Amino acid sequence: MPVITPTELRAYTSFDSVKARSDQQLTDDIIQAEADIFDYVHHEFPTNEYPTVPVRVKLACKKLAEYYALSSLDESAVKGYKSEKIGDYSYTMADGSGLRGKPEITALLEKYVKPVIVEKPQVRMRYL
Repeated sequence: MPVITPTELRAYTSFDSVKARSDQQLTDDIIQAEADIFDYVHHEFPTNEYPTVPVRVKLACKKLAEYYALSSLDESAVKGYKSEKIGDYSYTMADGSGLRGKPEITALLEKYVKPVIVEKPQVRMRYL
């Protein structure tokens, strides 16, 4: 079950550039956000445990999907450019400008993290 839909992401964002992306592009951004969330909490919110996706999880997915949509639109940030010149026009980004890291979502998801159980093989030795 998808955590959010492209329609929900468009309703959440205040960026026109995100709203203008196609449903397929937003779906790809949502899939990437879901993968990050599922990896962090160690499960995919199965319907037998979660009849509906928790509101906090939806918000975390909206924040991450919006981030991925914006980062894919900012070609200069993706390529690591700090300055650009087009004809007579040029600009230089300050070190703190542009997209920073991913949005902080750990507080939203902490309640849903399941511990990873790692089974270690038991070795028994006996004297001969």
